[in-house]
Amino acid sequence: MGNKNEIEEVTCECCSGKHKDRDAKEKKDLMNRLKRIEGQVRGVENMLENDVYCTDILVQVSAITSALNSFNKVLLANHMKSCVADNIREGNDEIIDELVVTLQKLMK
Repeated sequence: MGNKNEIEEVTCECCSGKHKDRDAKEKKDLMNRLKRIEGQVRGVENMLENDVYCTDILVQVSAITSALNSFNKVLLANHMKSCVADNIREGNDEIIDELVVTLQKLMK
């Protein structure tokens, strides 16, 4: 794959089957966000194991939800600036329909 934003078809049971090569900085930033979220989830697990009060756990779960929403916003912005924009430039307007479906799923 030559273009860093190029998408190729691959088989994947859990997703669309498309693949995107991300530049090192984007991948590192996204991975760091996920690692922090993973740590927050482990923290909630420890809170539960230590019988921490319900509202304290709920507040931490809310923080995790916010962190996941923030991750989604960054990933969506990157997707629109690269995948969507590149596809439109190449004349593939079907990407707009894909984006609409994705946004509908995110707004449930």
